[in-house]
Amino acid sequence: MGELKLKEAIAMALGGMIGGGIYSAFGIVVAIAGKAAWVAFLVAGSVAMCAGYSYVKLNELTEHRGGAPTYLEDIVDQSTIAGMTGWTLLFGYIGSMALYAYAFASFFSELIGRLHFMGIPVPNTVSVLLIAAFVGLNLVGVSETGKAEDVLTFFKVAVIGIFGVWGVWYAFSGEMLTFGFSEVTGVSPLMAAAMSFVAFQGWQLLMYDQSQFEDPVETIRKAIYVSIPAATVLYILVAFTTVSVLELSVIAVSPEVSLLYAALPFMGRIGAFIIGLSALFSTASAVNATLFSGAQFSRDLINRGLLPDRFNTGTDGGIPSTLVVVLGALSAAFAVYGSLSSITSFSSLAFIAVFGGMSYLAFRERSEIDDLVVPIPVIGVLGSALFFPLLLYDLYIRNPGTLYLVILISVFVVGMELVYFKGEPIKDAIPDLRGDDS
Repeated sequence: MGELKLKEAIAMALGGMIGGGIYSAFGIVVAIAGKAAWVAFLVAGSVAMCAGYSYVKLNELTEHRGGAPTYLEDIVDQSTIAGMTGWTLLFGYIGSMALYAYAFASFFSELIGRLHFMGIPVPNTVSVLLIAAFVGLNLVGVSETGKAEDVLTFFKVAVIGIFGVWGVWYAFSGEMLTFGFSEVTGVSPLMAAAMSFVAFQGWQLLMYDQSQFEDPVETIRKAIYVSIPAATVLYILVAFTTVSVLELSVIAVSPEVSLLYAALPFMGRIGAFIIGLSALFSTASAVNATLFSGAQFSRDLINRGLLPDRFNTGTDGGIPSTLVVVLGALSAAFAVYGSLSSITSFSSLAFIAVFGGMSYLAFRERSEIDDLVVPIPVIGVLGSALFFPLLLYDLYIRNPGTLYLVILISVFVVGMELVYFKGEPIKDAIPDLRGDDS
């Protein structure tokens, strides 16, 4: 029986979303949607809530406790589809860690006022060092715990909550508050909603070690129903503040640190410095939590035969050290060589695909699920089906180079999945590949 209760589960889920998303993907969403950014977060949060509802119902339906690959194996009995979904999620988590490290390095560089030191790019170096530090900590068994996350999340949410509420009041009293109703009818808010999906994935991490929770099915259900709406409200408050206080041109130039500039007019230099420290703390915490949970998730994939067993080395009963190093190395490479747009896009596409798939699975099993409100997973499916092509189209229009990079990475990932999951049947079908001379 696990020791963690509802408040720890809410803290972990909310911390996973607010901790990284508010300081990483937020600025680029505002840069796309403009003054209607709050609509983007409302729409994305609603679709994420439908996916969360679908996860909750699938978690109640299946005997084994886990995430999307578990549901697919238990319900559909297709290990290949389950494995490919697991790999897609895994690369999504790698992209998320890269995104958080990228944001950490951007805030760090802004706070010290240096982009280069002795000819060495500060952001790239800081990104690699941050990920390397948490790889080392996880190798020696140091990770976040639910009890500690209670306190950490309170601090993160308090800082963002104060920023959002104070900022909205400041904008309102100064007659600057804008709702962007003239931009709501355009397609930009929907494109931005698709881009923001990576900011709404943190609650998924609850699924991978459910044994740590007291009454896991009920605890996780309540935690998801509380954390996703709470995160959505915070994103909307911060969006109102940022677009009312800052010119959109400023946000477009420096989307990753836009909150820092937005805090200056009403919180002053000290307040902006606190926002910067909170950003460093939150993004670093998000890297650590995602690395630890991603390694747990990978270990479960290995145990199910959905990842090569060669990664299951360097362990004495805990998380395989090889996995931690590989996840860290790929995240660091992505953080250094990827742009903010490419990292955000790739990660959001991965989660859109999986969230949509789980919503469809819940709808497909509607006759087996007790008390399923059918329109909810339907909205999840339709929202994901809309977001995926919209995000690709937005990249094609705004940044075709990023689109080609995302497509290249996606083809590489899917190719690896097909080779791994279809390789054995091919070997069995061709005697020469088995070394069969008869």
